[in-house]
Amino acid sequence: MGHLMLANYISAFTPVKEVWFVVSPHNPLKKSGDLLDDEIRLEMVRLALSDYEHFKVSDVEFHMPRPSYTIDTLDALTRAHPDRRFSLIIGGDNWSLFEQWKEYKRILELYEILVYPRLGEKIHIPEELRKSVRLINAPVVEISSTFIRQGIGEGKNMRAFLPPKVYDYIEQNKLYR
Repeated sequence: MGHLMLANYISAFTPVKEVWFVVSPHNPLKKSGDLLDDEIRLEMVRLALSDYEHFKVSDVEFHMPRPSYTIDTLDALTRAHPDRRFSLIIGGDNWSLFEQWKEYKRILELYEILVYPRLGEKIHIPEELRKSVRLINAPVVEISSTFIRQGIGEGKNMRAFLPPKVYDYIEQNKLYR
């Protein structure tokens, strides 16, 4: 729900009119064993976005070498959709690690970055980057995926934290248990 709220804020209150959710098979900064099957995660995102006209799901990274890197994903999307101008939406926690990303300087040169604040994260955007990097003043929603997965694993009712279709899918397939 937090991702949907942020995407809705961005599509309603910024010049960005369409938000794409890229399902990543393997984040290079995370352990791959912690993820559900790629197709299951893709289906859950499809279900979550099914009622939103301006939100799209992309499996572009499913067809790329793993681990996938953001610069390669942005380049692939740009090649596949030359009529669109892509931006990157990241959380303040990722912004603090941004210099660890593959070809981060090229991302800064070629793509706009929208940084979403997180509680407890002090976000500093240097003056020289403010043309391509901006802080989104969206309401801060602190609902972590880890919290939701743990709650489900403990048998707690987490319905209010997920889109209804996604929650039903998780329950029907006994995921995270």
